[in-house]
Amino acid sequence: MFKPRRTAIRFLASQSERAVATARLGGASKTTVIGSALIHAASPTKTVPVLRQARSLATASTSTLDSLVQDEQQLPLFDKILIANRGEIACRVIRTAKQLGIKTVAVYSEVDRNALHVQLADEAFYIGPAPSSESYLRMDRILEVALQTGAQAVHPGYGFLSENAGFAQKLFEHGIVFIGPPASAIVSMGSKSESKDIMIAAGVPCVPGYHGQDQSFDILLSEAKQIGFPVLIKAVMGGGGKGMRICFSEADFLESLTSAQREAQKSFGDSRVLVEKYIVRPRHVEVQVFGDTHGNVISLWERDCSVQRRHQKIIEEAPAPGLSAEVRAQLGAKAVAAARAVGYTGAGTVEFIYDTDTGLFYFMEMNTRLQVEHPVTEMITGLDLVEWQLSVAAGNTLPLDQSSVPLQGHAFEARIYAENPRNNFLPDAGPLLHTRVPPVSRSVRVDEGFKTGSRIEVYYDPLISKLIVHGRTRKDALRQLRAALDQYQVAGVTTNIDFLKTLSAHPAFIEAEVETGFIDKYREDLLGPLSPPSPELLLQAALFSYSREFRHTENGKQSPWTSLTGRRFGGDVLEKTVSFSVPSEGGTERHSVVLSVLGPNIFNCTVTSNGEKTTFEQVRTTIRGPHDIEVTTASDKWHSTIIPHSVGQDPLISTLPIRHFYVFHGGKSTTLTEVLPEWATSRASGTSAVISGNLRAPMPSVIVDVRVKVGEKVTVGQAIVILESMKTETILRAQKEGVVTSVSCKKGEMVSEGQQLVELGDL
Repeated sequence: MFKPRRTAIRFLASQSERAVATARLGGASKTTVIGSALIHAASPTKTVPVLRQARSLATASTSTLDSLVQDEQQLPLFDKILIANRGEIACRVIRTAKQLGIKTVAVYSEVDRNALHVQLADEAFYIGPAPSSESYLRMDRILEVALQTGAQAVHPGYGFLSENAGFAQKLFEHGIVFIGPPASAIVSMGSKSESKDIMIAAGVPCVPGYHGQDQSFDILLSEAKQIGFPVLIKAVMGGGGKGMRICFSEADFLESLTSAQREAQKSFGDSRVLVEKYIVRPRHVEVQVFGDTHGNVISLWERDCSVQRRHQKIIEEAPAPGLSAEVRAQLGAKAVAAARAVGYTGAGTVEFIYDTDTGLFYFMEMNTRLQVEHPVTEMITGLDLVEWQLSVAAGNTLPLDQSSVPLQGHAFEARIYAENPRNNFLPDAGPLLHTRVPPVSRSVRVDEGFKTGSRIEVYYDPLISKLIVHGRTRKDALRQLRAALDQYQVAGVTTNIDFLKTLSAHPAFIEAEVETGFIDKYREDLLGPLSPPSPELLLQAALFSYSREFRHTENGKQSPWTSLTGRRFGGDVLEKTVSFSVPSEGGTERHSVVLSVLGPNIFNCTVTSNGEKTTFEQVRTTIRGPHDIEVTTASDKWHSTIIPHSVGQDPLISTLPIRHFYVFHGGKSTTLTEVLPEWATSRASGTSAVISGNLRAPMPSVIVDVRVKVGEKVTVGQAIVILESMKTETILRAQKEGVVTSVSCKKGEMVSEGQQLVELGDL
């Protein structure tokens, strides 16, 4: 039974009203905004307090529950908290804390000295080198900073130490509040085998599987055969897709098991696994739960997180589409039962596998922390879950009972990752040369952790930001998502933005025909052939390149590119050819643009692409700022944002830098490489191509294991090198039979993208 404790709640219908509560801290009066949703503004030092969009089920209008007013008997919140995390979640927690008048302490590793979360916090302290094991996982160092700064509580964010019972216990022993559940709940729900036993006792349905202590290969294989292939091998202490492998046959069991155990040991310090029946057409449906220290537990509706790659979520939505009221009620009730069974407090998520074929659902695991995707729940309820976390951790009751939890409209979250969808979603790392987010509003929110000038590091998860949208219906929200993605720009690293655009426009996704195998099922649609750049895009890139070099020359900064291929006819017309290469299915394609200069910013242009010529006459250009160009003809006008970037040089070719252009045009992003003229490349004639059989690093990474030695014979598909980047293992396999002629890497070594690792010769 829900038992509110000295808490008065009233609903405000007027959007102009803003509720505040006065919390008395040490005799001082402090005004605290209760219930203001935080939406990230353009400036990294500001937040826009937008009145909560808590929505009523009783109406389809956009009327809002602006805030919750709590009386003066509410227990005071903390004066200062430490955030034991980085990136967007650290920034997210800091913004709510600032809104509530709570001072914040950030911690950072060597590579995060200038990170956004460091800039936003009131204080920031260095805790170690870049590897997380030497910084963000250093419990002793973080505890030392908390004690040194007088932080009363620690918010762990997600990942790192967020589900570490030992960390929670250490804080407790030093009189510091862990903003999360008690250590006992983390232990119970952190062990997948123990949690299954608890859930069965609590009447929560579970997937058939083996959760025993005997981890011998023979027992695990025997249990897998008894369950029936395919089976899911999953780390007992796992989460986030780490230590998880799908095994379709007995023949693959040993390799799948070994890989899962190794990744589990590395990620969680525990190699134990469980084996479960793999449901072929599952949906990932999870329920947000919240508990307080007074015995109250409620659910805040469910989310669908079915669309995943590499067993990790990429797009989430709330509420889950296509569920009946009966199933929704059952999910919420079972999630609450799960939380009650372990005496849960704070924010948690109970994850279920929903069988699309049968309509049944099964307990999968409980995440004893705030989830990455919590903003979609905030958008459909209008609640600030971080504020709830802080309030509950301070000893207050939940501000709502189950019957009062709002639900209105639909929300999506798209995770913006530095990764290459066309290369099996392998993570990317590097500088963020340019970021431009869509305008924020009541319907569009962006949770950022990095700005232009930041770096995405190989040591951590490649999440750049989260784009969250809300609409009155699922289709309204989906339109908002597509429009916002069209405006999102990131240059410097490969991202999944274009992939998300394609995914959100796919007919099956529009019709909510989602399942965890969605991406594999529609891979050809989602990752179809690359389209060549349009003549309009090539035209703008060439004009931008010319205009940029012309401006540099005018300023007295002669560029070696300025006169590479320009020539004058009859003293009247300057003609310049600009050539680009662009990735294609077969490698690269070359495109050229001939610019005939008629006058200041006036050109005749001919674009040659795939053997076809397109002519543009009387083209006028206007450069708007350092990165924006507007091109006008007699009948058309185009606008593009173009980010130029010079990267080193190829000593085999010339001393000129290699220049890339990141072009954002018509809601699409294209990366062009300006091609050197023939005179500059002639030195490289006769240079051999990459030797067939070489294995190169597909991304910046660390060598986990080298499985071969010089002189060893290998077969097709044999594992040669195992890499790790951003907590994800990748196995490089032999593409042909051969013999190892050289090994250029060793275990523990850091390698760069494209670096040769192993060379295979013919037998």
